Amino acid sequence: MRAFTKFIKTQLSFFKGITSTCSLDTARKNHDRMGKLMISSLKSGVKYEDLTIGEFDACMITPKDQLSNGVILYIHGGGFTCGDIDYAKGFGTVLASKCGIQVLCLAYRLAPEYTFPTAVKDCLEGYGYLISHGYAPSDIILCGESAGGGLCFSLCHKLNEKGRVLPAGIIAISPWVDLTLNADSYDKNASIDPYLTKARLEFYSNFYLYGENKKIKKEVRPKINPNKHEDMEIRRNPLVSPFFSSLEKYPPTIIFAGSDEIMLDDATRMHDKIISSGGKSELIIAKGMWHCYLLYGLKESEGDFDKLRKFVKNSIPNQKKLRWMSLDNAGKIYPASRSRNWSSVFRISATLDEKIDTSLLQTALDVTVRRFPSIAVRLKTGFFWYYLEEIPKTPSIMDEKPYPLSRMIFDDIQKCAFRVIVYEKRVALEFFHAITDGTGGMIFLKSLIAEYLYQKDGTRIECTDGVLDRLEEPSAKELEDSFLKNAGKVKYPRREESAFKIKGTLESDGYKTNTTFILDAPCVVSQAKKMGVSVTAYMAGVLAMAAMNIQAKRVKNPKRHKPIKILIPVNLRKFFDSSTLRNFFLFVTPGINPRYGEMSFEEICQSIYHQMANDITPQKMRAKITANVSGERAKILKIAPLFLKNLVLKIAFKLNGERKSTFNLSNLGVVNMPNGLKEKISRVDLLLGVQSSSPYNTGLVTYKDKMYLNVIRNIEESLLEKELYGVLRTLGLQFEVESNTRIKEK
Repeated sequence: MRAFTKFIKTQLSFFKGITSTCSLDTARKNHDRMGKLMISSLKSGVKYEDLTIGEFDACMITPKDQLSNGVILYIHGGGFTCGDIDYAKGFGTVLASKCGIQVLCLAYRLAPEYTFPTAVKDCLEGYGYLISHGYAPSDIILCGESAGGGLCFSLCHKLNEKGRVLPAGIIAISPWVDLTLNADSYDKNASIDPYLTKARLEFYSNFYLYGENKKIKKEVRPKINPNKHEDMEIRRNPLVSPFFSSLEKYPPTIIFAGSDEIMLDDATRMHDKIISSGGKSELIIAKGMWHCYLLYGLKESEGDFDKLRKFVKNSIPNQKKLRWMSLDNAGKIYPASRSRNWSSVFRISATLDEKIDTSLLQTALDVTVRRFPSIAVRLKTGFFWYYLEEIPKTPSIMDEKPYPLSRMIFDDIQKCAFRVIVYEKRVALEFFHAITDGTGGMIFLKSLIAEYLYQKDGTRIECTDGVLDRLEEPSAKELEDSFLKNAGKVKYPRREESAFKIKGTLESDGYKTNTTFILDAPCVVSQAKKMGVSVTAYMAGVLAMAAMNIQAKRVKNPKRHKPIKILIPVNLRKFFDSSTLRNFFLFVTPGINPRYGEMSFEEICQSIYHQMANDITPQKMRAKITANVSGERAKILKIAPLFLKNLVLKIAFKLNGERKSTFNLSNLGVVNMPNGLKEKISRVDLLLGVQSSSPYNTGLVTYKDKMYLNVIRNIEESLLEKELYGVLRTLGLQFEVESNTRIKEK
C-alpha cells in the first residue's frame, strides 16, 4: 500500500468516532464537499447539462473525448440521506472522463424528508427519462456506490415487476443490499473498518424507512420501529434490500468492495446470488481497502478502473460509428508496393527520465487515439482503392524486440497500422507510412506522453510545440489530403538516372541492426555554417562521402561508378497552407557523380546544398504534386479494380522510386518540447525502415544539444557504419556510437 493511501486510511480511522456520530446536517455537508473535490480536477474534460426530472435535480455529463453512444445512469450513495446534485456530479464526472461515456447523475429525493420508496421511484423516473430520449435498455449501464449500489439492484427489481427490459449492466461499488444488517462481516470487520459502524448504518436506514422523529427538536433523529418483527419484515422487502429479491436473472454485473469494510458480505453474497440465479457477475475485493475506495482516486485503484472501463466497453457494443477516409496521395504507394519481406515502417521514440508505467501509458493511449482519427486507423481493402478506418479499440502496448522496425505483416496492418513499444524508459511509435509522416508521428508521440504525464501525476502540459489538446475535436484541416488541395497544372518530369546501391549478405531471419551516432549538435551547426550550407546538406555530404568510399572500394573501374544520391524528404507544410496530420511530403535526390572527378568534402556539401536550393521551391514542389496527383485522377485508373492499380503503382515505384537513390536521409530537424515535457524527455530518435531494394536507411533528429543519426541495415556487413565512422573522425567531429549489433557464433 502506497504511503498516501496509508495516510488516507489513517485519517479516516482517526475521524471515525466523529463521522460516525455527527449530525445529519454535518454528514450532508461533508458529502457535498467530497463531490466538489472530485469535480475540481476533471471538470475541464466534460460538459454539464443541468436538468430537472420530475421533482428532483439531475445532470447529464458528456465527456469531450466521447468513445461510446451509450450512457451510465449514476445513482449516488450517502445512506439514502446525503448527497445533492454537486455530490452526484463528483463521481459522475470521474466516470464520464475515465470511461468516455455520457453519465446521467440523479439527485434523487433524500430521507428523512422523503422516505422509502421515493428514492426507488425517482430512479425509475430517471431510467424512463433515458428511454424517452432515445436510449435503448441495451445502451444503459447502472452504476452506484453504497446505498446507490443497492438502488441499482432495487431498480432492476422494480423494472422486472413492471415487465420492462433491464439495462445492459450494473456497476456496484460497495453496494448496500441488505438493510437487516445481519451479515457476519458487520462483526468480523468492525475493528478494522476505518470508516463505517453498524450503528451509523442503523441511523441512516431508520431515516430512510421511517423518517424524522419530530419530538426531538435540537437535532434531527430518526424514528425507530419498536416492533422488531415488523421492522425486520420491512427491511426484507426486496425494494429495500434487493438481496432478498426473487429476480431470476440480473444483468451482467461487476462488484467492487474493500476487504476491510463491514459491508463486505453485502458484496460477496450479492455476487453469489447473481451467479446462482444464472446471471454473470465479477467480484473484485481490494485488499486492505475500505468502503467505496474507488471514489478516492488512489493509484492502487487504476487497475480496478481498467476493469470498470472494460466492463463498460463489453456491456455496450453500440460504440461510436467508426470514421473512414481514403488514403492520401503519398499513402497510396505504400500498400501497393509492399512485399512479403518488406513494409514501409518508420519509428519515432522518446526516452523519459524514469521507467515507464505501462499500465498508465495504456490508459493514456486509450485517450490519445481518439484525438487522432487519421492515425489510429487500420487499412481496409475496397474494390477500387485501399482506405483507412478508425480502429474499434486501442491496441495493446508491446514489449521491445531484439531489433526495431520488424516487418509489419499485412494482417497486422489491417487490424491497426501503428504500434506502441515500451522498453524501460523509452516509448516508441512505429507507423505504417501510408497513414502519416514524421511530422504527424511526432505530434502523436508528444501528445501521448503529455497525456501519460497527466494520468501519472496530474501534470498539465501546455498545448504548444506540437502537443494537441486531447479534448478538442480534430479539425478538418488535420484530416485533409493536402496533395489534392495544392495540385497545379504543370507537371514535373520524372526522368532521373539510377543511383549506386550498397549490397551485402541479407540477414536470413530479417534481423535489423541499428547504429546510432550521437553528435554534438552545436558543433555540427558550426561546421555547416562555416561552409555556408544547411545542417541537412552537411549531413547528406557526410553520408554521400561514406557511400562514395564504399563504391570506390567495391567497384574498381571508375567508369562503372554510378551517382551517389541521397533521397531527402521535404516537409511541404513549410511551403503550403496545411495543418494535416497525414502524409504531406515529397523527395529530392541531391548527390554527386564520381565519374566527373574527385571532390573535396566541402565541394560535396556545397553541391548538395545548391541542388537542394534549386529543387526545393514552391513552384517545383507544386509541379511534383501535380505529377503525382494527375495519375490518381486519370479516368482509366479510377475505374480500374484494386489489383490492377496495385500492379501499376508497384511498377511505378520500382521505376521512379527507390532505384533513383542510394538510401534515405530523413531529417526531422530540431525537436522542441513545451515546458513540463522538455524536463521529462531526455532523448528523441527517428528510425527509418530499410528500403525495399537497398539494405540501408538513415534518420536524423536534433534534441536539446544532441544530434542523433540512426543508421539501420538488414545485411550482415557493417559497410556504411564503418565508413561513416571514418568520415566523422576525419572531419574532427566528436561522437558516441551505440548499436544493437548481435554477436554471431563462429
